Amino acid sequence: MHVARTLMKIVRFFRRPRVFDVTLVIVLFVPVLLGMSSLIVQGETRATLTAGLHMAGSLCLLMRRGRPILTAGLVAALDVVGITTQLLFFLTFTSLPSGIAYYGLGRYTTGRTTLITSATVFVVYVIGTELFPTEQVLTVAGGWLVFLFAVFVPVGIGQFVRLRTELNERGRQEAADAAVRAERRRIARELHDVVAHHITGINALVGGARATLPPGQDVTKNALESAEQTARQAMSEMRQLLDVLRVDANEGPDAATGVSAERLPVLIKEARSSGLPASLTVTGEPVELPAAVDHAVYRIVQEALTNTRKHAVGARATVRLAYEPAAVEVEVSDDGMAKEAGVPGFGLGGMAERVALCGGRLSTGPRPEGGFRVHARIPLEKS
Repeated sequence: MHVARTLMKIVRFFRRPRVFDVTLVIVLFVPVLLGMSSLIVQGETRATLTAGLHMAGSLCLLMRRGRPILTAGLVAALDVVGITTQLLFFLTFTSLPSGIAYYGLGRYTTGRTTLITSATVFVVYVIGTELFPTEQVLTVAGGWLVFLFAVFVPVGIGQFVRLRTELNERGRQEAADAAVRAERRRIARELHDVVAHHITGINALVGGARATLPPGQDVTKNALESAEQTARQAMSEMRQLLDVLRVDANEGPDAATGVSAERLPVLIKEARSSGLPASLTVTGEPVELPAAVDHAVYRIVQEALTNTRKHAVGARATVRLAYEPAAVEVEVSDDGMAKEAGVPGFGLGGMAERVALCGGRLSTGPRPEGGFRVHARIPLEKS
């Protein structure tokens, strides 16, 4: 397991764009540099110049993401120099760095820009070989067709990868937006349930106070009647709105049922039974939390544990709940390694919405020592 985690860390490190590009240039540059040193000693001037062209093209690849058009132009110029001076002997007349550069052109540019640049590069090859014909070019029938494939095939592959990535990203974004909207609806239902409960209590208290007023308190009685009527009207309007919010075939019964910080031990037990080693630590003096905060704490832990099970390999989860005089903190961390991107989960957006509605702050992200951390701090109103 330790070896697998180390390998995953190495893979993730080299998948960083800048690290990958530098590594690619080193792989293309260093072997040719070593061979070039040997050729210089042997006095192979022509082969040394060919190696120099290859290394120059390799260095251009450092710009292939940020400046793909400039990179394509530079490697095309180097190829034309190599072809016209007969320093390149590949059947395609182009070097390996140029193929990678043209892939980058398709991958990191769009639409008309890609087409115009690719066509310009193709014309540069054709004009260069027409103005400076060589025996090598003349011996290959349809040399322009070779250039056409050498330019447009890697560009086309790059375009395909770019479009597929954009479609996947768009699908993930749409799914994330849908998940956030669903979470907002669920939060709205819970908050309305909470407010409805308190309005019902207020209505009962006002009605009781009005009923126990002694005779002669007409002004107070009228004020209480008005308050009772207002509370009753608010309850009616909230029930109508709540009925609308509950019309969701994907949601079952009341989402707030059995949702509270007191049930976290049960949630941890359920996580263990499903194969996720998890532990719970509670610090501070437990207090009765406002219903919205109580629900938020439970949902954060629930969603974080779900994400750990889905997106981490061999993870152990630690849940920390801290009661403070003016706030409550909840933290869920794991030591797992992320899986390859598949069907993504979007619980983090829902967590952020829930915490924001409670006036709190949410922070999420990888831990320096490995794994993932979800931390929320929600303020509590003082009595």
